[in-house]
Parts: sequence; structure tokens; C-alpha cells
Amino acid sequence: MTRCDARPVLSIITPAYNEADNLDRLYARLLDTMTTLGMDWEWVIVDDHSRDGTFGVIARLAARDLRVRGIRLARNSGSHIAIMCGLHHVRGDAAVMMAGDLQDPPETLGAMIDRWTRGAQVVWASRRTRPGERSHARFAAFYYWMMRRVVGMTEMPANGADFFLVDRAVIEAFRTCRERNVSIFALITWLGFRQEQIEYDKQPRLAGTSGWTTAMKVKLVVDSVTSFSNVPVRLCSYAGALLISAGFVLLVTAATALFPSVGIGFMLVIALMLGLTGVQLLGLGIVGEYVWRALDETRGRPAYVVEALTPSGAEAGESK
Repeated sequence: MTRCDARPVLSIITPAYNEADNLDRLYARLLDTMTTLGMDWEWVIVDDHSRDGTFGVIARLAARDLRVRGIRLARNSGSHIAIMCGLHHVRGDAAVMMAGDLQDPPETLGAMIDRWTRGAQVVWASRRTRPGERSHARFAAFYYWMMRRVVGMTEMPANGADFFLVDRAVIEAFRTCRERNVSIFALITWLGFRQEQIEYDKQPRLAGTSGWTTAMKVKLVVDSVTSFSNVPVRLCSYAGALLISAGFVLLVTAATALFPSVGIGFMLVIALMLGLTGVQLLGLGIVGEYVWRALDETRGRPAYVVEALTPSGAEAGESK
């Protein structure tokens, strides 16, 4: 963004799916917060092909305030792709990812900006509390445990953080990464830079229902693991070695006539065949996940396609 002064500009990114009832109230809270902070800002709202009037609300806000820019995706692509789109199009010296349902209080921005001005390049807002369905809380606990303990990303906040601030240097580094099937949070963690955390209390959703489905959760887990770890493939190798060892033990056992009954021997062979087949199919499926993602990346299709822009966001581009 071209500026006549040296005041930093903060870009706020909000992925929105069916958030028509929340955006007006979020705008009012952002306006109050940023006025209090005395900082220049812009708000980039990425409509993930909502089925309600979300983009109409965005267009109305953009007509009222030129700091608001709206981008509507041509298909529902998930929140991580929407965040990616926002990071590709922000203009500020730093960017904050904030949900559109007011679960992330805008008043937390002051503490995040303070850490940034003191040198932090990534600031994670880690949740002290997580209101809502227990299934979401259990999934979050499992996901962040897996990322820290299995994948090895020990820098990720133990309680999870999907509300974060990144410096312009991190944004530029992020833009060089071309993966389509990836966790944005894991990728930003992997990029490095100086990362710090603050804590906040996540609020209940203001209105509407979450679009975070079970299928999306499963995809996030698979994308996160396959993008940053070879542990599943290695486990297949370990399982193969274990089965070979078990087969050798069974062969020796049968040779020493410890199981003279033909019936038991037959059942043992069948059980062994079924077990080996199951492990082979499991291993093939795991390897297939890696191969499919490699194929998906080599196709060169855009991660997202823009369907519409608000007038203030008309230079945002069509696809990426």
C-alpha cells in the first residue's frame, strides 16, 4: 500500500461462510478497537461462496468504508483456502486472521500489535478457554497433540491458535509456498521467524452455525500430516517388518509341531492372510494419500477462483 506517512497499516483477514448476521457487529467492534489503537487498517473479507447474503453485507460495508474490501470465491473451498486468498491480497505491514463470528474478540488486537511492534513476526493468540461443542474441543486437543508430538511441530501452541498476526516478511515468505492441500497454521509455524504467544478467552459464536464439518476435520488432519511428516509411511515399513517377524515365528512354531491340528493350522493361515491383506491395503491407502496430493499439486490448477469483488477490491485479481 502506498502511503504518504510512515504509520504502519494493519490488514485484517476474515474468511466468511454464511456470516451475514455477524459482519455488521464485527465491523462496529473493529471500528471501535482500531480507533482506540489509532492505527491505519484495512479489512479484507473473503466470502467462501456463502449461501446467504454474506457478500451483499460485505458490498454494503465496502461502499460505506473504503478500508473494507470483499472477495467472493467461485466455489466453497474451506477456510484455509479463504485465508490463503486473503494473505495473497493484503497490503498492510502486518496481517491478522480473525474469524467472522466474533469468537475472536477484536479487543485482543492491542496485545498482538504490542508484541509485533516489539519485534515478534508471528503472534499466536492461544486459547485459554474454548466454548462450544465438546466434539470441537476434543478434536482440537487431538489435532494439536498430534501436530506437536507426532509431526514434531513443538512450536505450535498446545491449546491451539487459529487467531494470529503475521509480519509482512512472513506474508512474503508465505506467498512463495504453492501447496494447495495444507494447514495454513502448520505452514506458518514451519516458516519459522520470531514466533510468540499471548492468551485470550475464545467467545461463544454470536449467530449462525459453524460450517466446520467432520469431513473438513478429517481433511485437515490428513493434509497436516502428509504435508509435514513421513511418519505414516514409516509406520507402514515398521508394520511390514513386524509382520515378517511374526510370520517367521509362526513358521517355526508350525515346524516344531506345537499346533498339530489341521483345523487350527488352516485357521492360522486364513487369519495370517487376512491380516497381511489388511496391512497391505492400509499401507497402499497411506501411500496413495501422498501420491494423490503430489498429483494434485502438479496439475497446476488455481487454489481458488474469484467470482466477484467489491469496487474497493477490484484490483485483487481473479485466481491464484
